[in-house]
Amino acid sequence: MHPVLLHLGPLEIRSYGVMLAAAFASAAYFAMWRAEKFGVPKEALGNLLTWVVVSGVLGARFFYAAFHWDEFRGHAWDVVNPFQGGRIGIAGLTWYGGLILATGAGILYLRARKLPLWRTMDLIAPSVGLGIFLGRIGCFLNGCCFGRPSELPWAVVFPPESPAGSVFPGVSIHPTQLYMSLYGLIIFGTLLWAERFRRWDGFTFWLLVMLYASARFLVDFVRYYEESMQVHL
Repeated sequence: MHPVLLHLGPLEIRSYGVMLAAAFASAAYFAMWRAEKFGVPKEALGNLLTWVVVSGVLGARFFYAAFHWDEFRGHAWDVVNPFQGGRIGIAGLTWYGGLILATGAGILYLRARKLPLWRTMDLIAPSVGLGIFLGRIGCFLNGCCFGRPSELPWAVVFPPESPAGSVFPGVSIHPTQLYMSLYGLIIFGTLLWAERFRRWDGFTFWLLVMLYASARFLVDFVRYYEESMQVHL
C-alpha cells in the first residue's frame, strides 16, 4: 500500500487519484485510436469521453456521499471540494454511481449528436476493461475496496491507518482490488479477441456486461462491504 505518491510542499499527490487519471487517460487514448475503424468522428468521440469522465466522477462521488453522509454532515461542500486537508483530489468514490451517471450522460450525448449508439458502445467497451485494470491498482495502493479475512498465501495485511487496516487490523485479507484489476486485464484482452466474431452492433458491449457481471459475482464472495452498502431482503 502506498497512498501518497509524492509531496509538493504541503500538498499530497495521492496514488489513487494518479491511477484513476491514468485509467481515464489510457482508456480514452485507446478509444480514440480505434475511432476510425468504427467510423466514429474523433472530435465527437473526444467530446463524448469528456462528458463520460466528468459525469462518471461526479456520479461516483455523489453515490459514495449518499451512503457515507455522516462524513459530510455540516460541511457538504467537501462532497465536490478537491482541496481538503492539504490534499489534492477527492477521496471516496463508488463505481456503481459513476457507471450509472456516465452511461446516462453518454447515451444522451450520442442521441443529441445522432451518433450510432451501439457501434460507439462497441468501440469504447475494451477501454472499460483497460480502465478497470489500472483503476483497481489505485484502489490497492489506497487500501480501499478490500476483501474479507483469508489464510491464502497471497492474502495481504494492510497498515492500520488504511481503510482496510482500520476494519481488519493485523489480519490477512483477500486483495480483491488486485482480483478485479486482473479481471479488467482479462476483459480487455477477451473483448479485443472476440471482435473478430462481431456481426452486429452492440456485440462487444454486451459481452463486456456479461464478463464484468461475472467478475463482480465471483469477487463479491470475498469482498467486504460496510453495513450501509448491504441490501437486506
